[in-house]
Amino acid sequence: MTPFDIARSYIGTTEGPGPADNPVIMGMYASVGHDWVEHDSVAWCAAFVGHCLEKAGIRSTRKLTARSYLDWGVPIEVADAQQGDIGVIPRGSSSWQGHVFFIDRTEGQWVWGLGGNQDDAVNVKRYPATKLLGVRRTGNVTPAVTMSVEAVQRRLKDLGYHEVGQIDGKIGSRTRSAILAFRQDNDLALVPIIDVTLTDALTTARPRPVAIERATGKPEGSRIVAASNAQIALGAAGYAGIAISDVAPLVGQAEEGRDLATRLFELVGLGSYAPVVMPLLGAAIFFVVIVLAWKARAARIEDHRTGRTP
Repeated sequence: MTPFDIARSYIGTTEGPGPADNPVIMGMYASVGHDWVEHDSVAWCAAFVGHCLEKAGIRSTRKLTARSYLDWGVPIEVADAQQGDIGVIPRGSSSWQGHVFFIDRTEGQWVWGLGGNQDDAVNVKRYPATKLLGVRRTGNVTPAVTMSVEAVQRRLKDLGYHEVGQIDGKIGSRTRSAILAFRQDNDLALVPIIDVTLTDALTTARPRPVAIERATGKPEGSRIVAASNAQIALGAAGYAGIAISDVAPLVGQAEEGRDLATRLFELVGLGSYAPVVMPLLGAAIFFVVIVLAWKARAARIEDHRTGRTP
């Protein structure tokens, strides 16, 4: 969609009634890097134009001043203005004040502008063409530096926000939780959206700090750690039993496995080697059990200390 198409989709959007704020308009401020704005009563015509440009993948001025667009893009003669170009007119008594909008059409001495904050709403309004301070068109504008949902998820996970879950390109509940956690840690507006403010912060952010207690502790009540400890104890007991007495495995299942292995040895004509090999094979099995259980335990503790798991 073009910026003009996006702008047209907002027609009818109005400021919140009374002291209330329209979250759609508040999101426009945030999308151009001004999430510090607290109320939709702050002039938002430039935020509206910038939001539509950024949403279309075109870098805006990222400013809230309408006249900032007089230096954006390439200049166009009023007579050559086309639908979708950006027009700027004066507003107020100060030289820095102005109003910016997308040109819908020109008719004789009039220009019809599709803009925000026009009588506190997004609509199409008529202005004298003689008031135009300038008309600008995308030409030499650098594309907006955007991050895909997958890139945001991957960056959040790299920074330690593992609650993002699976990197799937979808903004689900887990991804929203990770975005909110990152925003809170970096003093950003607590809105679960991907905007200029968020992507800029992700680019320069440092890894998420981990509390000392967590970084040096162990997960409490972890079933993985408990199961690993039990396997290590069983493996150690079995290994010790074989090493000391060459007895059969400690449990019935292991005894059945030993009998099966013996029969296999006899089947291939190696039955005479079974008394020698079986204790060694049993010891090797218990040793592997110990190693695998130890690795599982260490991995679970590492995930806890680095914040990957609760």
